[in-house]
Amino acid sequence: MAKAIWNNTVIAESDETVIVEGNHYFPPSAVKHDYLSETSNTSVCFWKGTASYFNVTVDGVEANDAAWLYKEASDRAKNIEGYYAFWRGVEVQS
Repeated sequence: MAKAIWNNTVIAESDETVIVEGNHYFPPSAVKHDYLSETSNTSVCFWKGTASYFNVTVDGVEANDAAWLYKEASDRAKNIEGYYAFWRGVEVQS
C-alpha cells in the first residue's frame, strides 16, 4: 500500500498506484482533496502532456506545488490521467 504523507498526515493512500518514472500516481479516489488547492502553475512533459500543480496544506503547514496531475494526458500516458503524484517534501512510502 502506497501512502503520501505531509506534516504527519496521510493525504493519499492506495494499493492501486501507477508508477511512472519512479513516481507513484494515486487514483483520485485515494486522495484527500481537502488538503489540496490548485495553483496556476503548469509544466509540460514531452510525452505525458501538461501537468497542473496543487499546494498541499495540513494544519497550516503548506508545501507549494507539491502535487501534480495530468488533467488531459497524452495518448501514451492515459493510464495516469487524473491521477495525483507528490514531491517537494511530501513523503511517499510504498
